[in-house]
Amino acid sequence: MSRPSPLAPSLTLAPTQDRPVGAPRRASTGQILRAAEREFGRDGYKGASMAGIAAAAGLPKANIHYYFGTKEDLYRAVLENILDNWLGDATVWIHADATPRAALEGYIRSKIAFSRDRPDASRIFAHEVLQGAPNIQNYFNTSLREYAQTLEDVFSIWQRTGQMRPINGAHFLFCIWAMTQTYADMSAQVCTVLRKPVLAEQDYDDAANTIITLILNGIEMI
Repeated sequence: MSRPSPLAPSLTLAPTQDRPVGAPRRASTGQILRAAEREFGRDGYKGASMAGIAAAAGLPKANIHYYFGTKEDLYRAVLENILDNWLGDATVWIHADATPRAALEGYIRSKIAFSRDRPDASRIFAHEVLQGAPNIQNYFNTSLREYAQTLEDVFSIWQRTGQMRPINGAHFLFCIWAMTQTYADMSAQVCTVLRKPVLAEQDYDDAANTIITLILNGIEMI
């Protein structure tokens, strides 16, 4: 099942330089973003360095500055890329043509997979929000609100057609986000309770199945 995201990804690039276009640029920026996500996730914004990110990306430091300008620009681009991925997944699964059961199950599993495969991304985002989201407030005020409204509109359609009980769409999203992201943000706590050094594939499957059951029962699927 695949539907295009309504909003294009919004990488924050330094505005003062002309940028190359096409596949080489996309490959380089993607490579840098992946490396920066790991470095920021491990060392935090203050601890990570452009030299360390360049080394992790296997590129000259000059390339990092060329594509993203400053460390702050790169950090903001990483945050926006995380949100674009999260919200893009939501619009792939949650649309009016889908049944609530299929849409929510698919979305929850994709969110759990994100927490499993990219825990640094979730932790970077959580830390940013705990600081008051100073680097992505404009994104929150524009793209995030638009994405969230799109999903809330789908929930309203499901409610009008008798497929979903009346429920506040925004708070429903907050619940899904909190339940799925805890397996990255609070992984130390989860591992401690489960008496495991790291979570196994079965733990993520159990988490997804539990959340899906709670969500579907909670909205009284017909």
